[in-house]
Amino acid sequence: MFDTIAPRYELVNRLITFGLDHRWRTATLDRLALPSGSHLLDLAAGTGDFTRLATDRGMTVVSADLSIGMLQAGRGTTRAVEADAAHMPFADATFDGLVCGYALRNFTDLAGAIAEMARVVRPGGRLAILEVAAPSSRLLRSGYSMWFDHCVPKIGGLLSDRDAYAYLPRSTAYLPETDDLCALFTNAGFSGVNHHLILGGLSQRITGTRRGES
Repeated sequence: MFDTIAPRYELVNRLITFGLDHRWRTATLDRLALPSGSHLLDLAAGTGDFTRLATDRGMTVVSADLSIGMLQAGRGTTRAVEADAAHMPFADATFDGLVCGYALRNFTDLAGAIAEMARVVRPGGRLAILEVAAPSSRLLRSGYSMWFDHCVPKIGGLLSDRDAYAYLPRSTAYLPETDDLCALFTNAGFSGVNHHLILGGLSQRITGTRRGES
């Protein structure tokens, strides 16, 4: 599915989020709080949005994704690795930090993937996750449902693949509740796990620090 939508993935993302996804990624990198020269893993990198932003900040970035189509369609993903998030081909404590954008709900082994995140990030390293959410406000939730359940599949169908963009809004059902999701990161070895809703719940951000001696 992701191979199929790769060529127009970024275009559709910009349209369905009104360009806000770029702003949210930038803010997520700010929360990562890593200096220039840091080694960063962009997990489920897609076509490289996070990779380009981090590279512009002087970081050395490895882009990993299970979809070879996404990596091939990416711009700026010069260090690209086709990889399963639950079985990453990297040594322990390889990276100073890790980012992951809008992918948790697509991991078939979420606990295993988060355990792998902890394994490849060095003690004292940082994690920042950007993911979809659902607004808690009834009014916002109604508008959100109308847009993502009805409008997004139509836009995706016109520009890319309707079935894929019908699946993506529904895939939020695969995400655990907030407390359970944060507990997965804490149990895997991250401390100071923080959860933040963006724009009333249109997206969510999770940050944490790998436990251990830095």
